[in-house]
Amino acid sequence: MTTRIHELSAVPPADDPPRRLYADSGMPDRVFRGVLRGGGALVLAIMLLVGGFLTYRAWQALSVARWGFITTEAWEPDGGNFGIAAVLVGTVLIALVAIVFAVPLALGTALYISEYAPPRIRQSLISVVDLMAAVPSVVYGLWGLFYLQGEVVTLSRWISTYFGWIPLFAVDGADPTDPLATATVFTSSTFIAGMVVSLMVAPIICSVMREVFSQAPVGEREGAYALGANRWGMIRSVVLPFGKGGMIGGTMLGLGRALGETIAVYLIISPVFVIQPHILQNGTSSVSSLIALRYGEATERGMSALMAAGLALFLMTLVVNFAASSIVARSRSGAASDS
Repeated sequence: MTTRIHELSAVPPADDPPRRLYADSGMPDRVFRGVLRGGGALVLAIMLLVGGFLTYRAWQALSVARWGFITTEAWEPDGGNFGIAAVLVGTVLIALVAIVFAVPLALGTALYISEYAPPRIRQSLISVVDLMAAVPSVVYGLWGLFYLQGEVVTLSRWISTYFGWIPLFAVDGADPTDPLATATVFTSSTFIAGMVVSLMVAPIICSVMREVFSQAPVGEREGAYALGANRWGMIRSVVLPFGKGGMIGGTMLGLGRALGETIAVYLIISPVFVIQPHILQNGTSSVSSLIALRYGEATERGMSALMAAGLALFLMTLVVNFAASSIVARSRSGAASDS
């Protein structure tokens, strides 16, 4: 009997090849996998075609401007003196102002919807946030031009009066001691344009954050409550650390959208082609508004220069979005969603 047990428990000889398991997924699964791969390849091909088209059309201007295209502030393509230094700085400043306003708003909204809102109104709030992302940009631009600008001038004047010693908030030509000083130095500014763009990118950031917060592990939530934490303590110790990567990724996705916003910015700003770092002061510019402004009157070289500006914006937005995707994928929330 003992010998029989040893024979049954003996290890198979090493020369026996291991059995390979094979499962036929079936035709529907193979078709579905092929469609997904084809869709991904199509998106990548379209991106490469867009980049190739912009590079081809921009080559004439880039061969003339060379590295000066990055450092030159003026925009005179027909005279050979053109570059994106000024509009690039304006684009980044408008996007950063938008993110400063949008992130706290999106974070508070996402936390309320996922953690505090009663279930009966939660879906309605989600729909409202999604509808904000569907509003055309020209509507936001008109609202900012005819309503928000007049209301924000007072705030801009107050900030300049008490914080004008900070170079970012200084305004050339503003006299805080003169109550009759003109307010036009505060209109069409980076600050106002950034506030309008913030309302356009906040729904995107909020949607990403809300989705990440909802994936926080239930066991960790209950464990925090079991240790005596209140709701805010649970959010601070479980939800926010879990969603950190998603918060950063959502913010960067919003930044990518803010960098490319066109019509709303075009309606508000007063274009200037010098580096203007004072966000409260009249006059700024952006790459997308430059293209919208000069497209209709551009000559052949001017069109090539606009395509070069579009190529720079395309690459910058691509880098930001890839960085956001990488951060989300490496976070706990990204790993949980992938699994």
